[in-house]
Amino acid sequence: MNETKAQPLEERYTELTGRRQSALQMGGTEAIQKNRERGRLNVRERIKFLADPNSFHEMGALAGKGRYDKEGNFESFTPSNAVIGTCRLDGRRTVLSADDFTIRGGSSESTVSDKWIYAERYAHEMQLPLVRLVDTAGGSVKLLEQQQSTKIPGYSSWPSISLLSHVPVVGVALGACAGLGAIKVAASHFSVMVRDASQVFAGGPPVVKQGIGVEIDKETLGGWKVHVRQSGVVNNVADSEQEAFAQVRAFLSYLPPNVFEPPARKASVEPSRDQTAWLDQAIPEDRRRIYDPRKILRAVVDEGSLFEIAPIFGNSTITVLARIDGHVVGLFANDPRVMGGAMTSAAAGKTERFVDLCDTFHIPIVNFVDQPGVMFGLEAERAGTMRDAIRAIAAIEQASVPWMSIMIRRAFGVGGGMHGPKHGPEGRSLNHRVAWPTARWGSIPIEGGVTAAYRRDIEAAADPVARRDELEAYYHRLSSPFRTAERFGITDIIRPSETRATICDWLGDAVAMCGRQTGLKKRGLR
Repeated sequence: MNETKAQPLEERYTELTGRRQSALQMGGTEAIQKNRERGRLNVRERIKFLADPNSFHEMGALAGKGRYDKEGNFESFTPSNAVIGTCRLDGRRTVLSADDFTIRGGSSESTVSDKWIYAERYAHEMQLPLVRLVDTAGGSVKLLEQQQSTKIPGYSSWPSISLLSHVPVVGVALGACAGLGAIKVAASHFSVMVRDASQVFAGGPPVVKQGIGVEIDKETLGGWKVHVRQSGVVNNVADSEQEAFAQVRAFLSYLPPNVFEPPARKASVEPSRDQTAWLDQAIPEDRRRIYDPRKILRAVVDEGSLFEIAPIFGNSTITVLARIDGHVVGLFANDPRVMGGAMTSAAAGKTERFVDLCDTFHIPIVNFVDQPGVMFGLEAERAGTMRDAIRAIAAIEQASVPWMSIMIRRAFGVGGGMHGPKHGPEGRSLNHRVAWPTARWGSIPIEGGVTAAYRRDIEAAADPVARRDELEAYYHRLSSPFRTAERFGITDIIRPSETRATICDWLGDAVAMCGRQTGLKKRGLR
């Protein structure tokens, strides 16, 4: 019997080298050049910009499609358009999963799906953060011809939802992200897209035109103005891919690698004394005047540590990751310059997601409260604002992380009542609550309440304005925060310049408590 001679070992090594080189060539010189002419980085350039130098270890570089002659000898190789592996981001082990647009437009159905799913499963099982660099044209009907069959939608081994309960997940939109690509961006704890260069949608313009007869371009359909400003599907926008990568690194610097570890503490850099002293004049004496809440936050947190999430969407509420005394904290603040700081539908959804983020990764929450209430009016009712506010209330009540409320100006009605937990999981509802002397609270604001309750009295007065002012002054005296403090309805009243020291005193206990709470969260129906 004749035996087939095995391929010599040196030939195997040569073939291995050739296949690896083919993988590095991606879609070939012409496809790479076209990508560059559109002003975009290719997948390997993106990984180089994002990962620490020489830290990327690729997995599955040999996955793809080989071509062989009639005798079965290897001729050439086209790599999969999914590039996966591990790397370090600022020294921290991270899993990367990136689409290669130079190969079949990054189509999610023209790749080896087992490969990118393996990256997600690796992150899940090794409890490492996952970053998705998404640039995919979505599905393709050409798959039918290739496989000579179709499939039921879905990937049974993809732990997409479970991942969110275990490790930080980041989605970066770097091109037109359709279908599955849109899910990869949105199913994350933090997402960012590039201004005027990336889009996110369930179906692209050709699908929209065919399905509902509407002709529309990619940017109008799913650009940053749609998803960062209006829908909130994507958190942040960047002016370049490099800036997007910088935001990814910044976000992950506040998060632990998984829910079984607390966030790391860093060296503290205190704000200047001038910033701290300024806080005593931060809230205008005229209650109708506005102010800059971000300036207040910068005067309290460690120097340069503010990282804002979703600054454009639901922007009557500000959500920020920061450090105080080196510890990671999640900060809320109301912005009186936007809808008076009211709780809109968008702000409620933003609140819900941020509370869940902090609770999942054991990050204490500090809320700087200036909340006039839930937004009212026809548009607010049509938006389902109260429904979304109730979901936000549920998120607050289901959170078990330590919570501190600093009442800096207003807290009225249902919106004002959302400043912190009242009941909490398993009866634990300690909201460490302090106030500035400028704070006021109640069921409704004094100004509107007096006008409603004393309308006839005011109209009948010789000087209606003077009578209204007299009544408002009387009720403002009754609503003094010091009267609430007399009944221990507020833990303490502090000078604004004492805020950082007050938080630091509480934060040591809060961080220790979070350290005892590490692990998966259990939440009820919302």
